[in-house]
Amino acid sequence: MHRSLFALVPAVILAGCGINSVPTAEENAKARWADVQNQYQRRADLIPNLVATVKAAGAQEKSILVEVTQARAGANQVKLTADQLSDPNAVANYQRAQGAVTMSLQRLQEAYPELKSQGNYTTLLSQLEGTENRITIARNDYNGAVQAYNTRIRTFPDAVGAKIFYGAKPMVPFQATTPGAETAPTVNFGN
Repeated sequence: MHRSLFALVPAVILAGCGINSVPTAEENAKARWADVQNQYQRRADLIPNLVATVKAAGAQEKSILVEVTQARAGANQVKLTADQLSDPNAVANYQRAQGAVTMSLQRLQEAYPELKSQGNYTTLLSQLEGTENRITIARNDYNGAVQAYNTRIRTFPDAVGAKIFYGAKPMVPFQATTPGAETAPTVNFGN
């Protein structure tokens, strides 16, 4: 009985000194940091593609709207007075100018029954906000895991096992001053 008691005491002591809890907490903090990096990579992949898509849609709509505006301006420049109604060339020029406006408007209506660029900008803004929120959540989760790990390796009884078995050192929480991928990209539409 005494032998089994002596065998049980070290097992209980070892179980209470961080043998499993310290590496578990460390791996959790590392996994949360991987989540932060994943969200940074998502942002780096997503945002430039969204901006390019919005710019392309806006440019396409702009060219059609410019075409309609130019056709309308051209039609307004061609005047037909009552005296010119007997001149077939003047009437033909007037009809061509008016037809150009009609064709441009029809093309605009058929191609774009509803202009999409405003919706694309709204979607982009929503994605930007959502992406930054995901990054913030990932950083907060990481900082929480680091705090739990650092607390575990500094408090009794886990501090004993953390030092003896693992040589555990405190982890550093996320700090906003780190340059690089942590800096949100600038959205530039070339204006």
